[in-house]
Amino acid sequence: MGIIIDGKELSRKKREEISRQAGEFSRAHGRPPGLAVVLVGQDPASAIYVRNKKAGCEQCGIRSFEHLLPESTTQKELLALIDTLNAEDAVDGILVQLPLPSHLQEREVLLRIDPAKDVDGFHPYSMGRLLMGEPTLVPCTPRGIMYMLDEHGIDPKGKDAVIIGRSNIVGKPAALLLMMRHATITICHSRTLNLDRKVASADIVVAAIGRPEFIRGEWIKEGAVVIDVGMNRTEAGLKGDVEFEGAKRRASLITPVPGGVGPMTITMLLDNTLIAARARVSWYFPQALFSRPHGTGGAGGLPLWQGSVRRARADPAAGGAVQPRK
Repeated sequence: MGIIIDGKELSRKKREEISRQAGEFSRAHGRPPGLAVVLVGQDPASAIYVRNKKAGCEQCGIRSFEHLLPESTTQKELLALIDTLNAEDAVDGILVQLPLPSHLQEREVLLRIDPAKDVDGFHPYSMGRLLMGEPTLVPCTPRGIMYMLDEHGIDPKGKDAVIIGRSNIVGKPAALLLMMRHATITICHSRTLNLDRKVASADIVVAAIGRPEFIRGEWIKEGAVVIDVGMNRTEAGLKGDVEFEGAKRRASLITPVPGGVGPMTITMLLDNTLIAARARVSWYFPQALFSRPHGTGGAGGLPLWQGSVRRARADPAAGGAVQPRK
């Protein structure tokens, strides 16, 4: 019988740390870290996510800037708002809640966000740095997965990891993070042949395919670690991508749905906002972001994106010249 990973408890502990560090940032810089969340339309699920993010900000001492726009918002209006948020010094992170209404071009919207404020980690610049193994803002769900593994003492080194799902949001970045920690990666999807055999060979299974109970319990290798990212609404309630009861009997560790990966995703968004705030005042991402993917500390780092953020950080007392922060 596998140990159930309590995502709520891990999230609570991490938020205590974020709250303490956000307080230190506020005292040092005269303002709290700031997160702007943009919601277009009235999608019920999106509205719930936005409320949860706002509540998380309040809990952790992060200032929340909510922008609730009507369904009729045009592409031009949305891009203009993002430009304003890019230039706003009090805003360290920008999140545009997806999906957007069908008349809006999602890719253009995400590209418009300053990479230094891309706390979702979806910008091609952020993804490119992740691919190259450079410190960057990492997508929140994969960061949460790595945090859970670390907190339970699971070292991916030398292990076979099978990821079911190839999205830019979860599957691909999770594969990169696990590979950086020296796991051997297999990426599968809905068209993979003999999926049961591939899952049965895995020491670590990450299920992110978006189909309820698609991964059967009997496929799971004895002693495997199972991370279920799925969140599927069915007549029987919320279900993950893994058949939980069957998998629990074979896995050594397994995340439930709900209460597993979900709470960690919002918590890592809050942590990314803190990381972005620190990077904006120092110009550097911490090196430790990759040596320990959920860390925020560490000396040194790599230069931040040299876009609107640097222009916004000009110090009037120095005649407008951009000054490094002490």
